[in-house]
Amino acid sequence: MSTLHLRNGRFIDPSQNLDAITDLWLKDGRVAAIGHSALVTDRVLDCTGMIVCPGLIDMHVHLREPGREEDETIETGTRAAIAGGVTSVACMPNTEPAIDTRNAAEYVILQAKRAGNCNVFPIGAVTKGREGKELAEIGKLVDGGAVAFTDDGAPVYSAEIMRRALEYCKKFDRTVLVHAEILELTVGGVMNEGEVSFRLGLGGMPGIAEDIMIYRDIVLAELTGGKVHILHVSTAGGVDLIRDGIRKGIRCSGEACPHHFILTDKELTKFDSNYKMSPPLRTQRDVDGILAGLKDGTLSVLATDHAPHAPEKKAREFDQTPNGIIGLETFLPLCTTYLVEPGHLTWNQMIEKMTINPAKILGIDRGSLAIGKIADVTVIDPNLDWTIDVNAFQTKSRNSPFHGWKVKSRAMATIVRGEVKMNELGK
Repeated sequence: MSTLHLRNGRFIDPSQNLDAITDLWLKDGRVAAIGHSALVTDRVLDCTGMIVCPGLIDMHVHLREPGREEDETIETGTRAAIAGGVTSVACMPNTEPAIDTRNAAEYVILQAKRAGNCNVFPIGAVTKGREGKELAEIGKLVDGGAVAFTDDGAPVYSAEIMRRALEYCKKFDRTVLVHAEILELTVGGVMNEGEVSFRLGLGGMPGIAEDIMIYRDIVLAELTGGKVHILHVSTAGGVDLIRDGIRKGIRCSGEACPHHFILTDKELTKFDSNYKMSPPLRTQRDVDGILAGLKDGTLSVLATDHAPHAPEKKAREFDQTPNGIIGLETFLPLCTTYLVEPGHLTWNQMIEKMTINPAKILGIDRGSLAIGKIADVTVIDPNLDWTIDVNAFQTKSRNSPFHGWKVKSRAMATIVRGEVKMNELGK
């Protein structure tokens, strides 16, 4: 492979506590040098005015393949990731059939290799068919490449099965990712339960339905010594529970998605299905709680919950349309615009939540550009102002509430294992 020289960028690598204007040298798919080097260079990228950081990781992505290729495929989803500066995605197992066997996990890895875009790490189902009745073959899924386990899209409803899942995953040093929801409290709901849902006459999903399940699973993690990560936290109460768990030394963590710290349930007055998701958009109090959790480190990960749906599905009657929005190509600019620009997070803090922190939770060798590490790199223009246009996206679907929004920052180059997959630097 060739030697690539990224010159004169602002090199930010939270894993090494580095933030400096310097050079980065990549050779044979790995980091060869930082700063001055006598290496003979095959290619130079001038990164003046750019941020150079470890490749972004999105640990909460739905690629839909197999079974729902009308919404997304591994090829189109990973192409969208590259366009958004994301070099690694962890894909959820709520496919058809579910990723609940070794063969299913290996299929995802094979399809990702065929696509040749970004790294894809499959997440295995906790239970067979994601039905919540019987544990999947955890050990065989690990052998097939599963880096974590979840029944995302549905909670692991039985406390006994969740306990056993935590015990089994602990043996393999894997984290259980939690979709927190008490279904009896959300049945028939299409949005957050509160003043807005009452005014609109729409079925509500109370925040307490999320909080109760978060509490249960943190307590089970304490009992078993296993690791739980709470997906797409949407309530201030959930943030408080995770914070308390961390203080007690329990192995728990949580993530925030852009829609949950930018939007509120008031958007549902538009009856636009692009604002319909699970967990739902909640109140300004919840938004403030999530921002506080991001600031103090309680929520250590930023992720998208990229959930593509074919346009005809989102065009159904509001109560019949599926939940979820796309996110890979708006991930970086939305986080920059609504976290860094207002001063909630520094660039270092944001990049840490997009790189080394998710890598640690998943146990993958990514998120760092220390010498000798795999050369996954994202180059960012932190000052570029642009307008989101979903019609220009690489993903198959268009279900985003952010179409037409003005944002700041954009990925200008995406490098995977030392190979430039996307380059808009003009060099």
